[in-house]
Amino acid sequence: MNKLRQIIRLYCQGTGVKTIHGMVGISRNTIKKYVRVWHDLGISHEAFGARSDSELAVLFTTPVGKTENNPRMQTLEALLPEICKKLKKKGVTREMLHNEYIEKYPDGYGRSRFNNAVHTYLQLSRPVMHIDHKAGDKMYIDFTGSKLQITLSEGSVQDVEVFVAILGCSQLTYVEAVESQRKEDLIKACENALHYFGGVPVAMVPDNLRSAVTRGVNTKPYLMTSSLPSLNIIPLPLCLHVFISRVISP
Repeated sequence: MNKLRQIIRLYCQGTGVKTIHGMVGISRNTIKKYVRVWHDLGISHEAFGARSDSELAVLFTTPVGKTENNPRMQTLEALLPEICKKLKKKGVTREMLHNEYIEKYPDGYGRSRFNNAVHTYLQLSRPVMHIDHKAGDKMYIDFTGSKLQITLSEGSVQDVEVFVAILGCSQLTYVEAVESQRKEDLIKACENALHYFGGVPVAMVPDNLRSAVTRGVNTKPYLMTSSLPSLNIIPLPLCLHVFISRVISP
């Protein structure tokens, strides 16, 4: 419910709907809907903040009349925090969670209504930080956590890493299967991504990517520089910077 709490807090501070829309990334009609429900409830901001996430989910995502007269909806709303927590685990899908839900509650909602309730809850509970991206400024690169498998010509199966590059402004994405996360494969994948995008960004940003760091210390990571000449782009590599976005303790 983080987004919902942000919306009500900003509204109580006198922030306009248009400004709230830019800060939290939710449509204006949805913001107006939540503000209208908040006014209809007639509760203070302090009382609103004291409500639990499951209570807010019931009040703001389900019509009051249907919730009061529908035990199925009340049960599902109470389960949503735990369901969404399980959904973050690797390999867990909404279909699996719905099957578990139906096993415990045979008279529960079907898959479509279940997925809609989960989607609504996630939209309200995910924290948002708005970032303005400039065109051609940064290309974000990383390897996915899960590997894929390819079938070779002789019929054997081989695990491969999945390289992903994305432009921050346009969200244009390049995906390539590579043999490993070694520096050589990373360099080649980055070069292929730049050819696909048709240009070179100001910066390439890996997400704590081990292949991009030759030696790391607490204060300064030592980044590989051999990738710049291998791009075979002159003179653009002179202005190409590869850096690490690091997690810093507060």
